[in-house]
Amino acid sequence: MGYDLGNIFHEWKPAMMMVLVQIVSAGVTIFYKLASIDGMSMKVMVAYRYLIATAFLSPLAFFLERKSRPKLTWLVVFQAFLCGLFGCSLGQNLYVASLNLTSTTFASAMSNLTPAITFIMANAFRLEKMTMKTLGGKAKVLGTLVGIGGAMLLTVYKGRQINLWSTHMINAHDDHIRHVAKSHILGSLLALCSCFSFALWLIVQTKMSEIYPCHYSSTALMCMMASIQSVIFALCMEKDQAQWRLGFNIRLLAVTYSGIISSSLIVTLTTWCIHKRGPLFVSIFSPLMLVVVALAGTFFLNEKLHLGSVLGAGLIVSGLYLVLWGKSKEMKETLQLMPSKSPSRSTETIDNIITFPTNDKKHDAVFQPEIDLTCPEANDFNLEERNAVVSLQVDH
Repeated sequence: MGYDLGNIFHEWKPAMMMVLVQIVSAGVTIFYKLASIDGMSMKVMVAYRYLIATAFLSPLAFFLERKSRPKLTWLVVFQAFLCGLFGCSLGQNLYVASLNLTSTTFASAMSNLTPAITFIMANAFRLEKMTMKTLGGKAKVLGTLVGIGGAMLLTVYKGRQINLWSTHMINAHDDHIRHVAKSHILGSLLALCSCFSFALWLIVQTKMSEIYPCHYSSTALMCMMASIQSVIFALCMEKDQAQWRLGFNIRLLAVTYSGIISSSLIVTLTTWCIHKRGPLFVSIFSPLMLVVVALAGTFFLNEKLHLGSVLGAGLIVSGLYLVLWGKSKEMKETLQLMPSKSPSRSTETIDNIITFPTNDKKHDAVFQPEIDLTCPEANDFNLEERNAVVSLQVDH
């Protein structure tokens, strides 16, 4: 009996870990909103987040990868600068600005558009080829269109209010609610721009992973660049010095949670799950964060759910799954056309071939999956898009 329970726990452990990852990721969005309601400048919040993340990750990178880290070149520094800009400082400031003008549920739902936008931009940069001749290609195109349609519905249609139980712990003022209603379109545009920024980050991150495949070092370098950019931006835009003071309050808890918990727990658990089950398994859990955020926003922030939000979010999630399924289908078809060097190799699953990093010296490019350490909005679907682009560069 004990043996059976142990097997069951071992079998379900990756799923339980991914549920925990999504709950922790949802917590970042909730803490953002709580700090905003408390009056904290979101520009300062983003700056503190990456300062703390850099201070936490740099020692880990130094000690864990001091023997395997390749030479740091100016090209890597420039790519890290771009990753810090698109994936962190710019992307995060756009995201929190949209969050401040809309709701936690709306911002989280819009972030699920990132895979579809990444697909569009990858085609624009000729990193992928759009084709309607294969089932996978049709699924990706259809998923992109469905996701965009869901975003439009989420933006323009409100619908009837869905009443759920609330604790009334946080009650937004009526003026704030009216201001948010008037700024809903602006918040939608900012959320869409943040998705484009995260998509650009994924493309640059893919290139950086080819020449600098050190998981902790590349992330620490990216966070360092983001902290410099975010601090300069916050100092230029935020003239109130009192905004930089942190006491023992929700502001300190928010920056600590987002800077340390999100940067350490999420990366550790997600990396482990990728090695166990592959990127597609990890990606399918990303909509769970939307559900957690919607429930938490309703229960604790007294946010109101509307029919349009539910329908729009449902379409966006459906589009996400179509894009992921199409990408998985194309990768399977591609690998079936590749000659296998050994019989045992052909029996491996698509997820294992894509995600298992190797330190074998015969490989021209060693790819280690880069995880969303500090940008939960970009979320776990990033793994599928990034791995799919890089995986074929590893010598099979």
